[in-house]
Amino acid sequence: MQYNHQDIANLDHIERLNIINSVTGIKPANLIGTVNKKGGTNLAVFSSVVHLGSSPALLGFITKPGTDEVGHTIQNIKEIGEYTINHIHPEFNKQAHYTSAKFEREVSEFEACGLQEEYVDDFKAPFVKESNFKMGMRFKEAIPIPANGTVLVVGEIDYLRLPDDAIYQGDIDLELSKSMGISGLNSYYELKKTAQYPYVLVNEVPEF
Repeated sequence: MQYNHQDIANLDHIERLNIINSVTGIKPANLIGTVNKKGGTNLAVFSSVVHLGSSPALLGFITKPGTDEVGHTIQNIKEIGEYTINHIHPEFNKQAHYTSAKFEREVSEFEACGLQEEYVDDFKAPFVKESNFKMGMRFKEAIPIPANGTVLVVGEIDYLRLPDDAIYQGDIDLELSKSMGISGLNSYYELKKTAQYPYVLVNEVPEF
């Protein structure tokens, strides 16, 4: 199977979304929790969370600009200045997926999709209680991407909680934490660790 530029442009809208969202391979499956100034909570599934740097500990994710119909996540982040990122696990991946529905702004996806809010330390934004791997984020900046009208939201990790047994040899084992991945719009994968290699120095590269 092969597609040229015109073939891609001519694909059915949903088919194109699924295919182009799958070509990068398995992506992290996360729920991002936010709250607005009125105390209304929001929860949305994202597969675009990426590592941007370790010092400071920055993560980014891609979203659409906020409007009354969509983009409640970025609206809330700009209002409050913080949000949470929560890994999705097999026990609640179905509920997590249905947070992608375009609920009205006043509807909390926590309640609508059967998930529980959890509050930690001084974070105003809600965590997902069912998740065992969660991060509290402080908003840093939103960078517009003119090519398609989306926004890269950049935040710093200010709080991190994960299972004790998920730390193995100084690294995180995502199989042990039961973290999941996403491909396309609606396919979920469990992760299996197959190898671990050392930090690579040029003089330690073996002959192949």
